[in-house]
Amino acid sequence: MLKTPAWAAPSATQPIEPFAIERREPGPHEVLIDIRYCGVCHSDIHMARDEWGGGNFPMVPGHEIVGDVVKVGDKVEKYAVGDTVGVGCFVDSCRHCEACKDGEEQFCSNGMSVTYGGFERTDGKLDKSRPTFGGYSTRITVDENYVLRVPGSIPLERAAPLLCAGITTYSPLRRFNVKSGDKVAVVGLGGLGHMGVKLAKAMGAHVTVLSHSPGKHDSALELGADDFVVTREEDAFEKNAGRFDFILDTVSAGHDYNAYLGLLRRGGTMVLVGLPEPQALAAGSLILGRKQLTGSLIGGIAETQEMLDFCAEHGVASDVEVIAMDQINEAYERMIRGDVRYRFVIDIESLRKAG
Repeated sequence: MLKTPAWAAPSATQPIEPFAIERREPGPHEVLIDIRYCGVCHSDIHMARDEWGGGNFPMVPGHEIVGDVVKVGDKVEKYAVGDTVGVGCFVDSCRHCEACKDGEEQFCSNGMSVTYGGFERTDGKLDKSRPTFGGYSTRITVDENYVLRVPGSIPLERAAPLLCAGITTYSPLRRFNVKSGDKVAVVGLGGLGHMGVKLAKAMGAHVTVLSHSPGKHDSALELGADDFVVTREEDAFEKNAGRFDFILDTVSAGHDYNAYLGLLRRGGTMVLVGLPEPQALAAGSLILGRKQLTGSLIGGIAETQEMLDFCAEHGVASDVEVIAMDQINEAYERMIRGDVRYRFVIDIESLRKAG
């Protein structure tokens, strides 16, 4: 086993602090990765503070991981020492259920092995004696089939958030065939929303940001949006009724789905990728206009690789603020205040130096 410096939440009520974990030497089909950067997702806060329940502590967060392969198992075929790779929200799945066979491991019927706060597998089954630890650490060992190749044209620190924020927004845009000329609205302009704008624009859509904050107008246009609507203005929903083909809703705070559905054209689709508290939904909001309200999680391994390659081809990357490991607790508080544009990324070299 390899003693590995990390930072962890000892419990749901304590801040993130230095911790040591053990990583295994790579098995026959595994690679050992020296982590260079790890993105900070808002779900890290929810998990570290056990706001969704069921947390496993001590917890080492982080599922937006990029780094270099430094050792490979003797049967590894996909990667070699020196390759630049990424690890996203999960590190394994059962591999034999319908979802896994369809390349949608994120919906594994037997539960994907999430990158942190979950469990590794023994003989294909989740093993509660083997907790997973994430990217707030200097290295990680992962089966080659759950590793992504990071194109060299994407700056590595800006590639890290693509492993969650990127695929979370890419997957529904691709699934619903957003294309050139489509009128797309993105609700919210945070870590997810800013990626939604960039990706929809790269797909050729006419993109409008819907936000309650007038101060985000210039930022939205700088990211590539064609238009900006302040949703708290009195007539915003009436003036834009029936305007959009597709709405990507990235907001996790409570808001009125019915009002946003009114912005869709006949047959339009609204996809939720945020997780707010339960919201009321009137059947008429769907029936009158044959509209769809659906949700999306992340993507499978193949789709995530497709997303990375798409970003490389179109020059898309996350806008980030790089921080040292010991700034993580401050970063959490700033995220809660919305004081980041648009994703914090930890420089793991700072952890190595501290260790």
